[in-house]
Amino acid sequence: MRFGILEFLTLAGSLGLFIYGMKVMSEGLQKVAGGRMRSVLKAMTANRFMGVFTGFVSTTVIQSSSAATVMVVSFVNAGLLQVRQAISVIMGANIGTTVKVLLFSWAVFADFSITKLAIPIIGLAFPLLFLRTTQTKALSEFLIGAALLFLGLEFMKQSLPRPSAEALVFLRDLSDMGFWSVLLFVGIGMVLTMLIQSSSASIALTLVLCENGTIGYEMAAALVLGENIGTTITANLAALVGNAWAKRTARAHLVFNVIGVLWALLLFHPYLRGLDKLVTEIFHASPFADPTAVKWALTFLHISFNLINTLLLIGFVPFIERIVTWMVPTKTDEDEVYRLEYLDSDIPLTPEVSLMEARKEIARFGRITNDMLGMVRELLTVKDNKQREHLMARLAKYEQITDRLEIEVGKYLTKTSTEVRNEEASSRIQGLLAITGDLERVGDIFFQMSKSMERKIDDRLWFSPEQRQQLMEMLDLLERAFTVMRRNMEVDQDQVALDEAVEAEQRINQKRDQLRRAHLKSMEMGDYNVKSGLVYNDFFSSCEKVGDHVINVSEALAGEV
Repeated sequence: MRFGILEFLTLAGSLGLFIYGMKVMSEGLQKVAGGRMRSVLKAMTANRFMGVFTGFVSTTVIQSSSAATVMVVSFVNAGLLQVRQAISVIMGANIGTTVKVLLFSWAVFADFSITKLAIPIIGLAFPLLFLRTTQTKALSEFLIGAALLFLGLEFMKQSLPRPSAEALVFLRDLSDMGFWSVLLFVGIGMVLTMLIQSSSASIALTLVLCENGTIGYEMAAALVLGENIGTTITANLAALVGNAWAKRTARAHLVFNVIGVLWALLLFHPYLRGLDKLVTEIFHASPFADPTAVKWALTFLHISFNLINTLLLIGFVPFIERIVTWMVPTKTDEDEVYRLEYLDSDIPLTPEVSLMEARKEIARFGRITNDMLGMVRELLTVKDNKQREHLMARLAKYEQITDRLEIEVGKYLTKTSTEVRNEEASSRIQGLLAITGDLERVGDIFFQMSKSMERKIDDRLWFSPEQRQQLMEMLDLLERAFTVMRRNMEVDQDQVALDEAVEAEQRINQKRDQLRRAHLKSMEMGDYNVKSGLVYNDFFSSCEKVGDHVINVSEALAGEV
């Protein structure tokens, strides 16, 4: 069979259709899962065995270990998970991805053309796209994605040529170097998966190569082992813009799979003979002699490898954590505190996961503005000039951070909005965009308050003890409003304590009105300097403006944009 440019493009297109179908199927499942997936992810913090179970369930649901591990890296970067907890979740994700390989093996082994099943699935799912319910549309996307996946797999089988003896000469040469050949094919599998960025796609391609007789059992097994290392590239790419903890989590995925491949290589031939006995017992055909049995041997290899590796290493999670901590040392304290721009990742995520990431970033945004309130409070009472200058510099830096966060989160949400197809998600994005605007404005107000304090010092103006006490009481009320806001950021929309937030904001307004009346009366009586009084008025008025933005955040969280 001739294999020219057209045939190569046909093969590439078949692989593209397979990967696209897998993406659509995964996104459809995530939309169907919705809030249930978020509830499952909350169970990660229980213990390492629950973490393995959570990783398994999450990956089985979304049908993508890459998406699951990227999600875990993002949660670590946002401070939702610790590295030790994330390692066990990644172990479970590795097991979860084996479910899909069973599907591929069945599809490759199907006696009838898989298109006979795929086309009716599309015929069933297509009318569902026109129904109004979000869940029905998501189910339709899942079915269409599965059908496209089957079609891509079938086209790959058809487009790969049945090799002649001459075409296989170079493969025989690569296979005749003993254990060096095994290592070479491990490397080929690793590079292949890094390029495709999908272990499922590369394993499916390996299964097709085996069915066509292009490669034998041993070399195919080496490819599968290498593909388990190559699949870690996605999480490591996602962690490039993350903090030290996110990078450690991604490295843990790499370390875990590399350790597994090392023991599998040490036991390579006994391991394959054991799988040979299992396949021969079940299918009455040896993968060493019958190419049609190789696919099942590789399927059992992939499943048993991830199961055994997890069972072996589940007790060594703290040890793996120490290894990755050594691999990614913390450069500065700020690397542990400030986690900026982690949403810049170019790794494609579904809208549901993207909104989860954005929500965590915005919650951190709220913590940053709350920290600025503490700095303003300290600035009001500090007497040492150097300490005052340090606080001024920190407030200026934090104001730049809030500007940066508004831009980055806004860009991320705008990009996500282009992939949203339902009104509920679109409404959530609008609310999150409104929140970033309010929080950025809070940062601006705190910075302007610090500049007013700086001018007050330069002009040698002073607050009276009574004024200082009144302002501290106003800041206490503001602190209470921030506490309610931050708590609302950590819960679902139906759990937002809006009444409590409104009450906190009303107390701030009442305090502002009280201070304004007293201030005007004192100005009439000439109790203090006019310039000092103006700064005093600006201070408590600015606090009230911050309170307005804080209540806006809680209202947006409650869906009242």
